[in-house]
Amino acid sequence: MAHLLGTQSLHVALPDRVLLDDITIGIDEGDRIGVVGRNGDGKSTLLRLLARTREPDSGRVTVRGGVRVGVLSQQDEATEGTTVQQRVLGDRPEFEWASDARTRDVLAGLLGGIDLAAPLDGLSGGQLRRVHLAELLVGDWDVLLLDEPTNHLDVEGIAWLAEHLRRRWSPKDGGLVVITHDRWFLDAVCTRMWEVHDGIVEPFEGGYAAYVLQRVERDRQAAAIESKRQNLMRKELAWLRRGAPARTSKPKFRIEAANELIAGEPPARDTVELTQLATSRLGRDVLDLLDVDAGYGDRTVLHDVTLHIGPADRIGVLGPNGAGKSTLLALITGKLEPQAGRVKRGKTVTVREVSQRLEGLEEHLDSRISDVVARYRTTFRAGKDEVSPGQLLERLGFTTAHQKARVGALSGGQQRRLNLLFTLLEEPNVLVLDEPTNDMDTDMLAAMEDLLDTWPGPLVVVSHDRYLLERVTDTQYAVLDGAVRHVPGGVEQYLALRAESESRQSTAAGVPSGAGGTGGAKAPVPSEAAAGLSGAEAHAAQKELGAAERRIQKLEKQTASLHTELAEHDQSDFVGLQEVTERLRAVDAEIEQLEERWLELSELLG
Repeated sequence: MAHLLGTQSLHVALPDRVLLDDITIGIDEGDRIGVVGRNGDGKSTLLRLLARTREPDSGRVTVRGGVRVGVLSQQDEATEGTTVQQRVLGDRPEFEWASDARTRDVLAGLLGGIDLAAPLDGLSGGQLRRVHLAELLVGDWDVLLLDEPTNHLDVEGIAWLAEHLRRRWSPKDGGLVVITHDRWFLDAVCTRMWEVHDGIVEPFEGGYAAYVLQRVERDRQAAAIESKRQNLMRKELAWLRRGAPARTSKPKFRIEAANELIAGEPPARDTVELTQLATSRLGRDVLDLLDVDAGYGDRTVLHDVTLHIGPADRIGVLGPNGAGKSTLLALITGKLEPQAGRVKRGKTVTVREVSQRLEGLEEHLDSRISDVVARYRTTFRAGKDEVSPGQLLERLGFTTAHQKARVGALSGGQQRRLNLLFTLLEEPNVLVLDEPTNDMDTDMLAAMEDLLDTWPGPLVVVSHDRYLLERVTDTQYAVLDGAVRHVPGGVEQYLALRAESESRQSTAAGVPSGAGGTGGAKAPVPSEAAAGLSGAEAHAAQKELGAAERRIQKLEKQTASLHTELAEHDQSDFVGLQEVTERLRAVDAEIEQLEERWLELSELLG
C-alpha cells in the first residue's frame, strides 16, 4: 500500500513535561486508525501535528506529493452572515450537487431537518457540528483527520457516519485517522489503533475490541505499578467476550486468545448479590408509570406510558433528540407531574440524577476536592465492599495531587466524574444518568462503568454512547413518536425501527424509498434486503421473530420474579438458594439464545 503521510522523530514539550517524544508513525492507503488515550496525553496535539496546523519542537511531518488532507477539529466556528448551504456547498450550482450521490448522502445523513438557508450563527452547537462535518465529507480528500466527530450526534447519526466512512474509506481509497471516546464507533470503523500514552504512540492491530485484548496481554507482562490498570481492562475484556454476538463474531477479535485470557474471570456484575442488596434497600415496589401522559402546558410529549422499574433493573433509554427522553427522566425523578395517569413510587425511594448540566457543583467551585468529599461520609458501599471516598476518587482517576485541586479548576471530564461521585455519596437508591460520557476518555469510561457495576439499585441511563448502554444496562426502551416501548433487540432493533419510520414518512411524502414497512410493527418487516427468501419463508421468519419477542418479554418477567424470590429466600437454606439460582441461570440462558436468534432473524428479514 502506498504511503500517504507520516512523521519522523516528532518531539513536543510542555513547560512541566514532555508530551510527545520521538514519534515516528505513518498512514498508508486503506488505513482506518482510531486514536485513544487519557485526556491531556496528546491525542489532539498529535492530530494538529499531522494536519500541519502546529509545528513540533523538533522532527517533521512528511506528506506525499499531491495528497489532500481534510481536518475536523473540536472547534466549530459560525461565521456571521454565512448560511449552511454556503458553508457546506460553496458556490456549486444546485443541479451539480443535487446530482452527486455522495453529496446527497451526506446532506441526508447529517443535515436532515436543518434549513440550508439558515444562518450559521443561529444554529445550536450540535447543528453547527453537523454542518462542519458535512462540509468536510462532501469534499475530495486523500486523508481525513477527525477529532471527536461523534460529538453531538445521536445513535442514528453515529451509525450513519460509521457506515459512510466504511464505504468511503475502503482499502486503497485513502487514509482515515479519528479521535473519539465512542468505543462502538472505533470497533465499527477502525482497522488499526494508536494509543497515546506516556509520551509515545503505541500501535495495535484491529479495532477497539482487539486493542483491549492486546493491551491486556501487554499489561500482564508489565510491572506491578500497572496492576490496577490491568485489572480494569481484564474486566472490560470479560464484558467484550460475553457481550453482543455481533461484536464477538468479528474475525479480528481473537476469540481463542480471549477465552484463554479470561478463563476463570467472574462476570462483570454479581447480579444475585446486587439484587439482594437492592431489594433490602427498596423492597419490591420501586417506581411504576401507569398509563401516563406527560408534557408542558397544553403540549403533550408522551402518551399512554406504562413502565415498571424494579429493585435491580438497569434500563437504557434510546431516542432521537427532541423525542421526549428528558420528559421521561423528569417523570422518573419527580421533576414533572403527569398530565394523566399515575406515577406510583415506593415509600423508601430516593432518586438522584447526574445530568448534563453538572448541577450541584456550582457551590463547590472554590473548594478543594478532598474538602468537599469530606463533608459527605467516611465510607461508601460498593457492592459488598465498604470503601472510603478517597478510594472512590482513585477509582475515578483522581490521584492524591488531583484531590488537592480546586473543583473550578478541573476539566469538563473531571467535573463530570466528580459530579457522579458526589451523587453516589448521597446514597440514593435509584440512579438516573443523562449523557454521562461527555468529555471522558476511554480509560475513564471504563473506570466509571466498573464503578457502576457495583451499584446496588435501579439504574436508568440516557445516552447516545452505544457501547455504554450495552455495557451497563440489561434492558433498553425507545422513546418514539410520543410512546415508550421495549426493544428487546437493543440498539439494532431501535435503528431498524427508526429506518422503518423514516421509510414510511418518505413514502407518505411521495419520496421514493428503498425500504418498506408497516406502521406499528414491533420488529423489522420483510424488505428488499430479504429478496433471497420466498414469500412463505419470509412469513415464517416474521412469525418466528414475533414469537421470540413475546417469549423474551415473558422470560424477563420470570427473571424479575426469581430475583425477588432469591432476595427474600432464607439465606441459611443453601439447598433452596441453589435451586432458585439454577432456575435463574436457566432462564438467563434461554433469554440469551432467544436474543441471538432474534438478531439473526432481524438481519435475515432486513
